[in-house]
Amino acid sequence: MEIFGRFRRLTAVQRNTFIACFLGWSLDAFDFFILVFCVSALATQFHAKVSEVSEGIFWTLAMRPVGAFLFGMMADKFGRRPTLMVDIIAYSVFELASAFAPSLKIFLITRALFGIAMGGEWGVGAALAFETLPAEGRGFFSGLLQEGYVVGYLIAAVVYGTLFPFIGWRGMFVIGALPAFLVIYIRTKVDESPAWLQGKVESRGERRLGKDIWPHAGIFVFLVVLMFAFNSFSHGTQDLYPTFLQKNLQLTPKTVSFIAIVYNLGALLGGILFGSLSERIGRRRAIVIAALLSIPVIPLWAYSKTVPLLALGGFLMQFMVQGAWGVIPAHLNELSPAAVRGTLPGFAYQLGNFVASRNAVIQAKVTESRYGGSYPPVLAWTVLLVASLVAIVSWSGRERRGADLSKTT
Repeated sequence: MEIFGRFRRLTAVQRNTFIACFLGWSLDAFDFFILVFCVSALATQFHAKVSEVSEGIFWTLAMRPVGAFLFGMMADKFGRRPTLMVDIIAYSVFELASAFAPSLKIFLITRALFGIAMGGEWGVGAALAFETLPAEGRGFFSGLLQEGYVVGYLIAAVVYGTLFPFIGWRGMFVIGALPAFLVIYIRTKVDESPAWLQGKVESRGERRLGKDIWPHAGIFVFLVVLMFAFNSFSHGTQDLYPTFLQKNLQLTPKTVSFIAIVYNLGALLGGILFGSLSERIGRRRAIVIAALLSIPVIPLWAYSKTVPLLALGGFLMQFMVQGAWGVIPAHLNELSPAAVRGTLPGFAYQLGNFVASRNAVIQAKVTESRYGGSYPPVLAWTVLLVASLVAIVSWSGRERRGADLSKTT
């Protein structure tokens, strides 16, 4: 009921903008997580190891900073709205190209190109959303917007469980091209950011990225380190978890899909709850609480043997992981300098993602070489280390809860 109440208080323009940004991020994540569910199938198709196929995850994540920088620059110069439309078309095209890859090498190239487009969506969409939405309830909308990522994962889980046995991995990537139709909605229903329009008039096109960012180099470096910790937290618990369920526990696509749906529902609830909670107790405190509460869940999440316990463990783990993440869209935009808000939050996010981008490859290789293919020890150590890092880095920084985001100069 709270969700509907908050949406009713928005204007039509604000509502349409948020929906477009939410769907853009959700469908971007959907296209990414299709690969997570198809790692084993791709390994079989191309006669490769899981660690070799997981290089596709690495290249997607590694190229995201490039997209965040390029599309962010476009958003600051040409506007949030047209840049978002170009970005959505780009990631849909490269997703479709992945479906027709004749070899693993070509597939990895398409994933790298997809990563560029994927990297641009979050920063541009978040800037458009928060420059349009009112300051009141920003924490709630931050949690809801970030959980578009979870909704994308959830959609991927449903599609995998229902269609994969019939269409295979190539068909999954063909379906991943459908987000291109979202551009029609943005073109007809969404207005440009009022803050960007005002900033364009005031600055008369004289902005210089380096000049604007340099005085804020300290906060930029901090955000990169923070996002390294956060991306290690999320990808360390998500990217190879379906592979663990498939390889170690021999679960069917339908069962893996069911568990993924359950833990993504937990993630969705966690993001909204902690995002809203951050309005009252502060951004940093909400992040730290969520991150540390993930540690006691490790045994249930990584070492359970039955489907109900695995689903419960997954629900609780992602409730905490995405609970911490739910604070991030508002937190990063509040901490970023106004003149480069279209570029800096997304660029810092994706640069941190780049540093964490080999997480899945490292996890797979350690599992293969040291634990004989058993994933639980590697998953457990990952959570213990990165959850602690998220809490420490978050608490060491500052926050600007409720900062004015109505201007871009």
